[in-house]
Amino acid sequence: MSQSLQNCPALVLNADFRPLSYFPLSLWAWQDAVRAVFCSRVNVVSEYEQVVHSPSWQMRLPSVISLKEYVPMARQPAFTRFNVFLRDSFSCQYCAKALPAESLTFDHVIPRSRGGKTSWTNVVAACEPCNLRKGNRLPKASGIFPCRTPGRPSNFELQENGRAFPPNFLHESWRDFLYWDTELDAV
Repeated sequence: MSQSLQNCPALVLNADFRPLSYFPLSLWAWQDAVRAVFCSRVNVVSEYEQVVHSPSWQMRLPSVISLKEYVPMARQPAFTRFNVFLRDSFSCQYCAKALPAESLTFDHVIPRSRGGKTSWTNVVAACEPCNLRKGNRLPKASGIFPCRTPGRPSNFELQENGRAFPPNFLHESWRDFLYWDTELDAV
């Protein structure tokens, strides 16, 4: 296959025309999008110029698709390292420095050795220097306190935080369905 086809993911929208996820952005490989079109699970909203074909048919690759049936979001977001980072906007909660995910760790505000639990209300994103400086001490003993009190986020909060981190590649056909803080054209 042509390398250009590999760069043709489809933005996947729920039946209400909102992305299934902002971060990571809900994208399907072109093969999955074509399969879903043939199985009548999605509607094609927008297309690329690139065409795929077999001996008997051809079609333009979908760039935006919407599910025919609404998929409700999980009631509560999963407690994962990534979701902790997303809740905390990829920022150390001790020094407030924004960092890429690979430069963040997570810290137990109340250390596990002192009875702290691994939960939304006790884990924060931290940079390695702050995590080492705080060590196995309570915030009061270390003099290092989280910028925000950790808590369980809602799916909506995670989606809103995800909107602040647009991916490197945004196809022009996706822009009407993504609501990052971009300047609008005046009419």
